[in-house]
Amino acid sequence: MKDKIKIFLDSDLLEKYLIGLTTDQENLQVERYIALYPEVRDAYNELQDNLEAYAKMYAIPAPEGLKEQILNGLKTDKVSSRRFLRYAVAASVAMLLFAGASYFFWSENQMLQQENAIVNSKIESLEADMREGLEDVRNQFIVLNNPQTKKLNIKGNTKAKELKAVAYVNPVKKLSYINVSKLPNLPENQCFQMWAEVDGKMINLGIIQEATEKDKLLALPYADKAMGYITIEPEGGNEKPTVSNIVANITY
Repeated sequence: MKDKIKIFLDSDLLEKYLIGLTTDQENLQVERYIALYPEVRDAYNELQDNLEAYAKMYAIPAPEGLKEQILNGLKTDKVSSRRFLRYAVAASVAMLLFAGASYFFWSENQMLQQENAIVNSKIESLEADMREGLEDVRNQFIVLNNPQTKKLNIKGNTKAKELKAVAYVNPVKKLSYINVSKLPNLPENQCFQMWAEVDGKMINLGIIQEATEKDKLLALPYADKAMGYITIEPEGGNEKPTVSNIVANITY
């Protein structure tokens, strides 16, 4: 029985159930295990608490003033529609007299539609960012809570002795992250930059800084026998890594 429970807990059914990615049949299985086995119920409650904490930590606030902008746009749209209707009726009585006014309000309505389209585009972009952010939080949650995740302590070489980082690699889920907790001080004209070598291609992961929070993670592209590097580069970063300035290697 214990082996059966362990196999269930080692799977990702609980995580998928929490975020609504399970099938109806999987839902029944998960709910039955939660009801029957205290170990599963305790793990489920712990995952719930962790997921809620992660969601709050990485919640993406809506841009300031976006709500007011949308409401003002909707109010303006209603006002313009009423004006347009009123002048359209008047134009049917004296079309030549009010042709210019009709065109003016038509143009105004077109401009309003363009403004609303811009607002809608911003909302869609925000929703996409939120979906991407939540997906990243979900992946981090899985990596940090999955027993199959490997934890690799990273230290800098002689050029960056104070550098400390931890890489989290899950070969089953094919996910990998790194938390850079300590970086040495550099001159103002230099910076630390992160790289990943995946399938023979070097990927620029951008300039890195110390994580302000313990669990702030940077995603690493996952692949078999992938390599990660931290280098010292000129201020603003480099297009290619400076091999002579590699301060840390991460084999994952």
